[in-house]
Amino acid sequence: MKFFVVFMLCINFLFGVTKITKTDDWDTNATKKDMNYYQAGINQVSPVSMPMPSAVMASSPVVKKMVKRNIGLAVGGAKDSDNFIQNIKNGYLPKLKSITYEGVFYDHYFDMGSDDECKSIFCPIYSYTKSIDIYDKSDEYYLSVGLSSGMDMNTFRRDKLNLVVVLDVSGSMGASFDRYYYDRKKSHIKHKTKMQIANETLVAMMSHLKDDDNFGVVLFDDMAYPVKPIRKVAYTDMDAIKGHILDIHSMGGTNWSAGYKEALKYFKKVSKKGYENRIIFITDAMPNLGELNKDRLFGMAKDASKQGIHTTFIGVGVDFNANLVDYVSKIKGANYYSVHSAKEFAKRMDKEFEYMVTPLVYDLKLRFKSKDFEVVGVYGVPKASLDTKELIDIDTLFASDSSDEGNKGGVILLKLKKISKGNRIVLDLKYKDRYNKPYTTQKSISLDKNRSNSGLQKAIVLSRYVTLMQNWLIDAKAGCNDKLDYIHIPYESLLKKCMIYPSLNPNYPHIKTWERKSCKLQVSDGYKKLLRYFRNYYKAQVKQLQDKSMKKELDILDMLLKDNLSIIDDYNNIR
Repeated sequence: MKFFVVFMLCINFLFGVTKITKTDDWDTNATKKDMNYYQAGINQVSPVSMPMPSAVMASSPVVKKMVKRNIGLAVGGAKDSDNFIQNIKNGYLPKLKSITYEGVFYDHYFDMGSDDECKSIFCPIYSYTKSIDIYDKSDEYYLSVGLSSGMDMNTFRRDKLNLVVVLDVSGSMGASFDRYYYDRKKSHIKHKTKMQIANETLVAMMSHLKDDDNFGVVLFDDMAYPVKPIRKVAYTDMDAIKGHILDIHSMGGTNWSAGYKEALKYFKKVSKKGYENRIIFITDAMPNLGELNKDRLFGMAKDASKQGIHTTFIGVGVDFNANLVDYVSKIKGANYYSVHSAKEFAKRMDKEFEYMVTPLVYDLKLRFKSKDFEVVGVYGVPKASLDTKELIDIDTLFASDSSDEGNKGGVILLKLKKISKGNRIVLDLKYKDRYNKPYTTQKSISLDKNRSNSGLQKAIVLSRYVTLMQNWLIDAKAGCNDKLDYIHIPYESLLKKCMIYPSLNPNYPHIKTWERKSCKLQVSDGYKKLLRYFRNYYKAQVKQLQDKSMKKELDILDMLLKDNLSIIDDYNNIR
C-alpha cells in the first residue's frame, strides 16, 4: 500500500497533474484606516516559492498561426484619443492633450512598405513626398519614418509579468463617468460610475494573465491599502479576486503617491530578472501639480523606470486629466490608455494586452542634418524639439499589431521647409534594445524624387486633422475663459493660424491655467467655416485612400458641425 501511494505521487508529479491549491489572498480588512494594520498586512502573506509543475508552466502561443508577418512597433505615450471623443459626445470642450498625434496614429494601421532584409528588432523605413498646403496652396515637404521590425509575429511571446495594479478608490471615482466631478452638477439620469468602469476594466485585463505571471493589487484614496499581495497566478483563486474587485466602492480623498509607493514595495518580494515589471495605474487622473515633484508620483515613476519598473496609466471618465499624464508618457517604458466602455476596452485588450506590456526599443534618438531643408513640425512622438540638432528623443517603442493594412501606429512624420536649391538630408539614428545593446544607423536621402506610399499619405492627412483640432481647442479654451476676441476672429485670420504647429499658437502658454474646470462645447463661426472646408478635404482623401478606418475622424467633424453641415463635393471650390 505504501509503495502504491509513493508510486501515484511520482506519476502525478511527472505528468504535471499535482493538484494546486489556489488561494483567495484578498485582505478584506486592509482598507481599514489603521496605519499599523495595513503596513503589516502585506507582510503576513509571503510570496509562494514552491516550484510549479511543468504542465502549469507551459502556456499556449499568444498569436495564432498565420501567414508569416513581422510585428509592428509604435511609440509609447498615448494609445488612443477616446477621452477627446467622449468629451465631445457629452457636450464638453476636451482638454488639449486628450488628442495627440501619437494617440490618433495608434488608432490606425500604416502600410509604409516593407524591408525584406530586416533581421533586427527595429528597421526604419523612410518615405518622402512633396505636398500642397490645403489652405494657402504653398509647397510642403514630408518625410516619414516607418517603424518596422524583423521579429516574426508567429514566434512573438511577451515576457513573464510581475504586475501590480494600483486602483484609485478616491471620492471622485464615485462620480458619473460622463460628468466633470468639480462641476458638482447632479444628474437625474443614472450612468455607470467611474469606479464601476474601473473595476470592470481591471477584471477584463486579468483574463490575459498566465499561470507563471505574478499579480498584486493596491487600492488608494488618501491612504494606500495593499489588498492583494503579489503571488503567482497559478496559485491564486482569480475568480474570487475578480469578485472582490467588482465589489470595490469609492471612499476618501486622493493621494496618488501613497498608492504608487506601496506598489513599489511589492517588487522587493519577487525576482525582477527575466520578467517585465509593470505597474498599471487606473485613475480618473485628478491630482494637483505637486505630483510632479521628485518625491511624488511622477518623480517616483521616473525613478522606477531606471530600476526597470515601468508604468501604464489607464484614465477613466471624461474629466480624466490627459495633460498631466502626458508628462508621465514621456517616461521610459510608459504608456497610457483612456477607457470609455469596459466592454470595448475588454475587446481591445484581447488583441493588445501582450503589446501593451512589451517595450522593445529604448532611447531612440534621431538627428536631422541638412543645408537644404529645416524641420517645421514633428508628428507622432511625445517629445520633439525643433530647436536642437537631436530632433526626436523617444523613450520607448512598444510592440504593436500588424495586419494586411500595415503596422498599427507605426509611423513618425516630419514636415519640412525648403531653404535652398539642394535636396539632401542625412539622418543619424541611434537606439538600444531591451537588453541595453546599442545600435546606430545613418541614412542619406535625396528628396528630388518622390518616394511615397499610402501610409505616408494617410499620416499627412491625420496629422493635419490633429493640428486643426489642437488649434481649435487652444482658441476655444480662450473663448471659454472670457477672451472674447476668439469669437470674433475672422475666417481669413484663422486660415493663417489653424495649421501652425500647435505649440506656436499665441494662446498655447495659457492652456494649463485654462483647463481646471469644464467648458461647454463651442465652435465659433470662423472655425465652423474652417471645419466645413477641412471636412470635405478629409472626405476626399478617405475616398482616394479607400480607407474606411478614417471614418472615425470624419464622424467627429460631423459632430462639431451638426446643424451647420453643408455638403460640397469639391473642397477646392469652398473658398
